Amino acid sequence: MGRFLALLALAGIVAPFVVYPLFLMKLLCFALLACAYNLLFGFVGLLGFGHAAFFGSAAYVTAYAAKEWGLSPELAILAGMGAATMLGAVIGVLAIRRQGLYFAMITLALAQIVYFYAVQAPWTNGEDGIQAVPRGKLFGMFDLASTPVLYAFVLAIFLMGFAVIHRTINSPFGEILKAIRENEARVISLGYNTSQFKLLAFIISAAISGLAGGTKAIVFQMATLVDVSWTTSGDVLLMVLIGGIGTLLGPILGAAALVTIQDYLASYGSWVHVIQGAIFVLCILFLRSGIAGALAGLWRKLQRFSALAARPPNAGKAAKAAPVANGTASE
Repeated sequence: MGRFLALLALAGIVAPFVVYPLFLMKLLCFALLACAYNLLFGFVGLLGFGHAAFFGSAAYVTAYAAKEWGLSPELAILAGMGAATMLGAVIGVLAIRRQGLYFAMITLALAQIVYFYAVQAPWTNGEDGIQAVPRGKLFGMFDLASTPVLYAFVLAIFLMGFAVIHRTINSPFGEILKAIRENEARVISLGYNTSQFKLLAFIISAAISGLAGGTKAIVFQMATLVDVSWTTSGDVLLMVLIGGIGTLLGPILGAAALVTIQDYLASYGSWVHVIQGAIFVLCILFLRSGIAGALAGLWRKLQRFSALAARPPNAGKAAKAAPVANGTASE
């Protein structure tokens, strides 16, 4: 885990000198959301379409808590994360008993209920959303109005969320989740209650999605219907598919690719969705293991090539001649 965290921390420290910090903070929020979704989809095998409900509900609760209740940013984000966790427990109990397409449709339907609640509820302000959310001071000392301080805060949250996901995957609990993905009937035959494991994984994924949503509300000082829309659930699925299902760094790479496309091609209007679809088709055709899988395959090829290049020129001939020499000596 130390290697991955060190690599991500180093990239996060260097990135603001190259890329606009506000763009990076958006990327980190969606990368954390993609990692949370990948925990459920990539390592448990549950394809859902409802993660926007956790992301958006946390964004709304965080924004309301910071603006109306006057909570500090860390407490407001914790409130949003708590709301997403409780919502994840409720949706998980209802959906976790189904698999495949049924699970996907149940999560989508329940997420749409959350969306329509956000449209109708008085405190969410309907289509206007909650705007002008104060960033406040972190722990009463660090003013988040400062861009460097805000970026450091977002980077720290992302690294903490990634560490939790990494530890979950590489624990005995995570090994059981992978076994459920591969052969659930076999796991049940070993005496495990797979429903409990899937429900706990669902709640952890919802909580981290809420952490991403609450952080996003503080960074952009607003919570809107886009945060709870089904399009956000579709985007996070696309991030995981493009980056690499069931990999640690794949969702981060997929989020970077998709957020970059959406931001830098925004001037093309609705054509952005056409471009996203074309990229998705190309990834399915030529990068079935995602960007992370393709990079891992390229790295393995380079290692084999370097190993072959490092061998002495006559190593192969000597290996073939050795049995002949041994046979002559025995005679």
